[in-house]
Amino acid sequence: MAEKVMVAMSGGVDSSVAAAILKDKGYEITGATLKLFDNEEIGICEKQKTCCAVKDIEDARNVALTLGFPFYVFNFKDRFIEQVIERFVRGYINGETPNPCIDCNRYIKFSELLTRASLLENDFIATGHYAKIEYDNASKRYLLKKPVDLTKDQTYVLYALTQEQLSKTKFVLGDYKKSEVREIAEKIGLYNAKKPDSQDICFVKDGKYGDFIESYTGIKFEKGNFVDKSGKIYGQHKGIINYTIGQRKGLGIAHSEPLFVLNKDIENNTVIVGTEKEQYSKTLIASDINLIVNDKLQGQLKVYAKTRYRQKEQKATIQLIDNDKILVEFDQPQRAITKGQAVVFYDGDIVVGGGTIQ
Repeated sequence: MAEKVMVAMSGGVDSSVAAAILKDKGYEITGATLKLFDNEEIGICEKQKTCCAVKDIEDARNVALTLGFPFYVFNFKDRFIEQVIERFVRGYINGETPNPCIDCNRYIKFSELLTRASLLENDFIATGHYAKIEYDNASKRYLLKKPVDLTKDQTYVLYALTQEQLSKTKFVLGDYKKSEVREIAEKIGLYNAKKPDSQDICFVKDGKYGDFIESYTGIKFEKGNFVDKSGKIYGQHKGIINYTIGQRKGLGIAHSEPLFVLNKDIENNTVIVGTEKEQYSKTLIASDINLIVNDKLQGQLKVYAKTRYRQKEQKATIQLIDNDKILVEFDQPQRAITKGQAVVFYDGDIVVGGGTIQ
C-alpha cells in the first residue's frame, strides 16, 4: 500500500510541483490549504502578492483537480491569530522585530497541520519549502540541510522544527533549482507555472507594519523623540512601532552623516539613533532554543551564524548559559542585531539549531 502524504498547498508553483513530484513517486496525495484569516477581519483588502487569499485557495484547488487528488481547506484562523498575529503585534509593542513566518511554521504548518494530517491517516506532510531532511545513522537524528538552490534556501525559517516533525515531513524541492521547478510546472500543464512568488507577510498590506498594528489594536501610538545615546534630541518620530533596528530610510533627520536606528526605549517612547559604526556588536543572547543536531549544547561550539534571513553566515562561537539560553560571540562585529529576530546556527550545510535574539 502506498504511503500517504498531505501536501500544504499555498496556490503557488512550489507547493504545486512538490505535490506533483510526490504523486509521480507513487505516494497517495491529499492537498490541503490552510485558511489562516479573513482579510476583512484584520483590516486589509485583497492583494495578489500575499498568501491566504481566496484566489490562492482556488489556485490550489485547481492544481489538485488537474493532478487528480483530493483537496481540503482547513480553518486555522483562531490558532493563527493567537500564535502568529498576536505574537507579531505583542512583539512590536514590546520593542522587538518578530518574524511571523517562523511562528507560522512552528505553530501552524508543522504543528496543527501535522496533527490534522495524522487524524486523516496520512504518514507524512509535505510543503514547497526549499530545504532537505536527511536521517543520520551515526547520531540517529534527522538533520535539516540547505537545498541545492542556495538562492532559495529557507532553512532559516525552519530551524524550530523538532525531531518528531522532521521525521514526518518531506521537502522534495531541496534537490531542485527554482528554474527547474517552473519548468516542471509548465511541462505538466499547471496554469500557475508563472505565478509570482509571495513577497510580503501575508497579513500586512504593503509591508506597513505600523499601520497594521494600529488598525488591529485600535491604538494610536504617540509621537516621541529621536535621541542619541547621550540623550540629545534629533527630532520627533511618528510612533515607536514604525521603526526597527538598523533602519535608515524614513527617519526624516537632517544630520552631517547618515543616522540609523540603534534601539527603542519603550518606557520613554524614544528611538535611539546613531552612526553607521555604532550599529555593530559582537555578542548576543538567544532564548527559546531549538537544537537539531543534538539534544543539548556541550561546551563551546564553533559555528556559522546569521541573524537575518538574507544575511550571509558569519563565524561565531556559541555556548549554553543559564541552562536555557545561548551566548553567541561573533568573530567580527555584526550590523544591527535585532531583538525578536532569529539567530540560526550552521555547520556547513547542516542546521545546528537556533533561537530568538534577546
